[in-house]
Amino acid sequence: SVPIAKQLASIKALRKGSDLEKAFATAALVFYNYADPESKLSKAETKSLLQSQFWHFIQGQENKPKYQEIISSLDEESENKINFEDFMIFLVSLTLMSDLLQEIKNVKTTK
Repeated sequence: SVPIAKQLASIKALRKGSDLEKAFATAALVFYNYADPESKLSKAETKSLLQSQFWHFIQGQENKPKYQEIISSLDEESENKINFEDFMIFLVSLTLMSDLLQEIKNVKTTK
């Protein structure tokens, strides 16, 4: 498996890309590296990916009702798979309810 950083570096259009562009490209690369040939993840695979690759955002959130709601939707027995759009909605939802977001908001930037 080729490291995400190396995959990102191979995308010519992003060589001079912004931090935000690279962040979204990284999210897409992580998703597609885990996805099946149809570019989808099972709900169990999605849950596993979030727990392994998004741990710092979900850590300590287990008792929050919104977290329970998001994660329980992945536990439902269903043959439906998650596409990239749904995956990004999960990421944004988990980010918005995360305690880490408050810490990010409090970071001081120098200009």
